Amino acid sequence: VQLQASGGGLVQAGGYLRLSCAASGRTFTSYAMGWFRQGPGKEREFVTTITTSGGSTYYADSVKGRFTISRDNAKNTVYLQMNSLKPEDTAVYYCAAALRKASFINTAYDYWGQGTQVTVSS
Repeated sequence: VQLQASGGGLVQAGGYLRLSCAASGRTFTSYAMGWFRQGPGKEREFVTTITTSGGSTYYADSVKGRFTISRDNAKNTVYLQMNSLKPEDTAVYYCAAALRKASFINTAYDYWGQGTQVTVSS
């Protein structure tokens, strides 16, 4: 599975962005998908994940109520809608694929995209 993330950019605090992650291959529906982020000088951290069917989603407390993950299995794409952005959301955002089971843990993911930069100005 190859993952291509896009949609990052520069936005003012309070604004919004929508990230996309397009997956190659015919087995997209076998993979739970997740988003992680790595801010300047920080370790990579879990943001959100969605199960293979899209029926369940999980969020880090820091983004709950502001971010929404979704997937379109017909388009082999997962999305991250980010609203009410804060400067502390500034990071490189990575999408990742985990065979079958959603997880909060980055080592559970088998494939990673290249990352897309999100910068939130105050």
